[in-house]
Amino acid sequence: MVAGMVSKRLGRGEGGRRKFLAVIDETPECGRAAAYAARRAKASGGAAVFLYVIDAADFGQWLGVGDIMRAEAHEEAQTRLGRVADEIREAVGLEPETLLREGETVEEIRALIEADREIAILVLAASASAEGPGPLVSAVAGSGSAFAIPVTIVPATLTDDEIESLC
Repeated sequence: MVAGMVSKRLGRGEGGRRKFLAVIDETPECGRAAAYAARRAKASGGAAVFLYVIDAADFGQWLGVGDIMRAEAHEEAQTRLGRVADEIREAVGLEPETLLREGETVEEIRALIEADREIAILVLAASASAEGPGPLVSAVAGSGSAFAIPVTIVPATLTDDEIESLC
């Protein structure tokens, strides 16, 4: 396969479900991406996938302390994923698939899209901050090859009702 290409998506015609992938992190706006992904999934008979990526580079330079830091990071990530999934379950009535990976975020997103051929849309939320849309949106927008699936960028200021009306 040519570098940068992604395997063909497994659509509904082939028995697949359209999955909406939202990246969960510690930013306040990631909840907007999760809400949009879940509502779009529910409206279209699809599924929502929430991915949390722990930056593995944070542990390397600390040797013995690295394992403790890694365990704490995994625990914090699982807590955050669980909290967002609970909010979505209650608000939308959809059970999201949650995944935790370790590595570089953009590369882990790419690998997941390649591995799960039902993922059809990547949903990100732009920060409402004056500093810009946020590092992940900037990384995706600045990457010429980005991803071989559509990317939806949700404004952080959208309310649940506004998201509902769009889905």
